[in-house]
Amino acid sequence: MICFENVKKTLGDRAVLDDLSFSVESGDVYGLLGANGAGKTTAFNILCGLLEADAGSVLFEGEEIGERTKDRFGIVPQEISLYRDLTCAENLRFFAEVYGLRRARKKERVEELIGLFKLEEYAQTEIAKLSGGWQRRIHIAVGLVHSPALLVLDEPTAGLDVEARYDLWERIAELKRMGVTILLTTHQLEEAERLCSRIGILQEGRIVAQGSLEALRAVVPAAEVAVVETEEEDAVCARAAAMGWVCRRYGGRLNLLMPTETTLGNCVDALHGIRLMSVALQPVRLEHVYMEVTRRDDMEFLECRES
Repeated sequence: MICFENVKKTLGDRAVLDDLSFSVESGDVYGLLGANGAGKTTAFNILCGLLEADAGSVLFEGEEIGERTKDRFGIVPQEISLYRDLTCAENLRFFAEVYGLRRARKKERVEELIGLFKLEEYAQTEIAKLSGGWQRRIHIAVGLVHSPALLVLDEPTAGLDVEARYDLWERIAELKRMGVTILLTTHQLEEAERLCSRIGILQEGRIVAQGSLEALRAVVPAAEVAVVETEEEDAVCARAAAMGWVCRRYGGRLNLLMPTETTLGNCVDALHGIRLMSVALQPVRLEHVYMEVTRRDDMEFLECRES
């Protein structure tokens, strides 16, 4: 559906995008995951027509993006771009008119979106009087008003508190269940893990790994991970090496990558005689994948497929 092919972009003296290539297929929820400065917003701006690529191409259903394709996208930028003195319903009606919906279809579509995003209570409330979480809901609803082929979300939950973030995740998950094709950019590992059917990990303007979550987990040389808190890390690492486990430091924590599943008791027994403050077992998660692929000096591209 949408395909970035060897896209390059330099801003000042910095190569922000370096041969960026990925594709989003119909029905995908594709997450472009990366730290701040990785190039997510630049890719978003090129897709939206706000920036022009220096090289490469962005194709929508085989056609270069431009005037003929722009109405096929529903663009939801990170910054809220609603009319603050209008109500939720008035914003939806206004943008429906902008996209040329006929009167009967406009009324029907506004009612559909108010129901889908559970906006009934606030439909006649001015945007300025709503919390950030409710504004985000309406923002996404506006992006869908013309029934686009592709919904593009730039950091959809940035700046939201925990409750509002989880609530918006449920709304996006509902769109996923409905088969809406979504490209979202995010720096939040949990967001990508919860919502995305496929994930591309972006580092320094390039995709360094991509695939389904299940396929990406295969990048980590482990069936299970033990997170250990101790003041005797050298002793733990030596014992782990003797057991055939791999030591990694992810996010400031010592992680033991174990090739087979085990129990917490067996793990503690294996570290007998070493002073341990805490030990916790967890499955391989996206955070482990992210740290594993972004720590590689060669930054080789990993196309992760289901076995």
